[in-house]
Amino acid sequence: MFSDDTAPLNKYVILPKVDLHRHLEGSLRLATMLDIAQKHGVTVPVSMLNLSGLVQVQDQDPMTFTNFLEKFKTLRLFYKSPDVIHRVSAEAVEDAAKDNIRYLELRFTPVALSRAEGFPLHDVMDWVITSSQEAAKKHKIKVSLIASVNRHESPDLAEQVAWLAVDHMKHGLMGLDLAGNEAEFPSSPFYGIFKEARESGLHVTIHAGEWGPASNVQEAIENLGAERIGHGVRVLEDDSVVSLAKERGTTFEVCVTSNFQSGVVNALEVHPLAKMMEKGLKVTINTDDPSISRITLANEYQIACDKLNVKLDDLKKSVLLAAQSAFLSDEEKEKLTNLLKKELKI
Repeated sequence: MFSDDTAPLNKYVILPKVDLHRHLEGSLRLATMLDIAQKHGVTVPVSMLNLSGLVQVQDQDPMTFTNFLEKFKTLRLFYKSPDVIHRVSAEAVEDAAKDNIRYLELRFTPVALSRAEGFPLHDVMDWVITSSQEAAKKHKIKVSLIASVNRHESPDLAEQVAWLAVDHMKHGLMGLDLAGNEAEFPSSPFYGIFKEARESGLHVTIHAGEWGPASNVQEAIENLGAERIGHGVRVLEDDSVVSLAKERGTTFEVCVTSNFQSGVVNALEVHPLAKMMEKGLKVTINTDDPSISRITLANEYQIACDKLNVKLDDLKKSVLLAAQSAFLSDEEKEKLTNLLKKELKI
């Protein structure tokens, strides 16, 4: 979407980065999808251009959450075999490494990956963990995983995912996420599940304040125990919730292009990222779904600086903040932060 401006972009490509909010299901390469379709008989257009219209947001598309979520319906057709899930997991890590991402938290939705062929949830989790960690070692990038559950699906399924996630903590699965259609589905059915997950040692991040009001951010912090908020840009609608987030030290995983494409903001130039920083909130910059949005994290850094007037020094501080907000041990966070300080020269 923003690849034409390559010269200014290169400045951001070379920066070391941290991505705390990236969905595996929104990271599939077009060429991989075409290959899977041919091998497994998935009925999709045979050209990359036509397939792109089904699975990626186009400039002429309506910028609405319904259009954005519609892309996932097609994407869910592709998880046809263990090999496919292994492949897309490894490629997502490789693509992050190519963008000079030093630390990636890759979230995935086991129910979505399992549904096309009825794979057992524990097998799906094993496949994603194995391949992502092998790719991390190969490409010299640190990767942690977050299991995601959706608001519109059964709390019983979410509970299964949560307990499986606890069982996989020793293999790099560090957190639990609540995602999905915030506008139409409440989070209250999941309170108990997330409480038990936290008590078992999982970190918690919650999608909130994206398609729903600032009160959803408050609910995520107070009732779901969110350490981090996915998106959260509508927090600015309520000063009391801003104060709560600052008091609790909550980190916001902001995804600028995604917020525009899903209709949260009506133009990139009016995105509240800079205002959130000015208010003293802990703000990080992330991709969300790089394939769906046709972006890299370098693109997002460029937008932050060139369109939203974020200073380069403040951008670098947000990279360090992301490292400090990672779902890692204190020792690992300190090591990552020190590495980034050296590379960023701050």
